[in-house]
Amino acid sequence: MTMPSPSPVPEPLPHRWSTAPFEPYAVEKMSPEQERVYLAPQWKLMWWKFRKHKLAVISGVVILLMYLSVAFAEFLAPYHYTTRNTDFIRAPRQEVRLFHEGSFIGPFVYPYVQRLNMENLKREYDVDTTRPQKIRFFCRGDGYEFWGLIPGNLHLFCPPEGGTLYLLGTDRLGRDMFSRILYGGRISLTIGLLGVSVSFVLGIIIGGIAGYYGGKVDLIVQRVIEIVQSLPHIPLWLALGAIMPPSWSPLLVYFGITVILGLMDWTGLARAVRSKLLALREEDYVVAAQLMGAKPARIIGLHLVPGFMSHLIAAATITIPKTILGETALSFLGLGLRPPITSWGVMLNEAQNINVVALYPWLLYPCVPVIVIILAFNFLGDGLRDAADPYR
Repeated sequence: MTMPSPSPVPEPLPHRWSTAPFEPYAVEKMSPEQERVYLAPQWKLMWWKFRKHKLAVISGVVILLMYLSVAFAEFLAPYHYTTRNTDFIRAPRQEVRLFHEGSFIGPFVYPYVQRLNMENLKREYDVDTTRPQKIRFFCRGDGYEFWGLIPGNLHLFCPPEGGTLYLLGTDRLGRDMFSRILYGGRISLTIGLLGVSVSFVLGIIIGGIAGYYGGKVDLIVQRVIEIVQSLPHIPLWLALGAIMPPSWSPLLVYFGITVILGLMDWTGLARAVRSKLLALREEDYVVAAQLMGAKPARIIGLHLVPGFMSHLIAAATITIPKTILGETALSFLGLGLRPPITSWGVMLNEAQNINVVALYPWLLYPCVPVIVIILAFNFLGDGLRDAADPYR
């Protein structure tokens, strides 16, 4: 029996070493791009990461444009939101054109000729294509008070001399839908910001106290949150909206609706804040702040809350559209804002009758900005949530 031959011994690998003196505190030289990233402050890292989320950037631009448009609604709207024209009740939208009989004459509209259909007693509007009427720009029109403070009558564009300009049609009183949507957006959009401010203040304060102190304080707060969350929101909204006195001014009703919506949406944020603080209050930097004599309010506001800012941003971008939807629902059901104040929900109140919607579908146009703003806030929240944690 032959023994197996031993395997050959591999040759040793070459060993290399540096003869340069050892410098323990030497820093490896970084490229300009690496140095730019490592030395950038956190807000710049957040901005770089947010820019990569294209859909969030587009949504942010849309939201900014919508808020700018309602901020300058008096200047952008061709009519005042209360201006009535009884000759054009529930008139369809007028299409803006540029060419007439093959020649370019600039933005213009064709006038409407109203006639009454004696068979169904319906107003019908025929387009007179023989008389183009040019739209005026930077012109004087309906008077207004800018934000209720500065009187003026300058508009970006106005109807033609002796003509009309109804870009989205008119309602049952002959009021321009486009102008009313701009004015109504001021109420619907700002009520979301005020509502989320109320819910954020309550959620951070109550949730912060429960999470920081724990024990009996946490037990009491949790039972209160459970009671509030067990109440059905929509019936409670309706009940609280119905008890507001009809004699209240539109401004008081506006703030009442804001407080109601804010009081209903703080519980989820309070529980999230409480759970985060329970996890973070035992960290070393919190103990160090306590030993240095920092008060609980300072520890919660300056040391704990910034630790979960990404969650707060995501919660805000979800709460704002919920508040807008809540106001729209209350006003749509006739229990929220009431005329003469206007909002998207008040405008949609006229579209409750299905027969009206079938005959005059442009009365549903206020649904479009509601859908757009809700989608934009959700997409923006996704981008901000990711950007708020740039090291992930």
